[in-house]
Amino acid sequence: RISMLACMGYITPELVGKFPGYLSPSQGVSFEDVPNGLAAISKVPSYGWLQIIAYCLYCEASALNFGYFDSAAAAAQPGDYGWRPPLLATDDAAVKTKRLNAEL
Repeated sequence: RISMLACMGYITPELVGKFPGYLSPSQGVSFEDVPNGLAAISKVPSYGWLQIIAYCLYCEASALNFGYFDSAAAAAQPGDYGWRPPLLATDDAAVKTKRLNAEL
């Protein structure tokens, strides 16, 4: 999934374009100034990386059983993200078995 998102993150700005405005108004860095691919690592300001890392840590901490996340993590099942895709989600055991075995 991460690889798919990385590919889309590389392709989408080439096809659709980049966001208008500034990535960092105080440093004068606009979204157009940031190249695609690994070259973008050096162009993103340090506070931007701090925000990205803080959000990743928040997401990882939400999967653990401590503090604020204790009650939510205790009730969660592995792989259950709480999203039921329309027309695909079902509670019928026979349909689930058929779908799971369809690729075998």
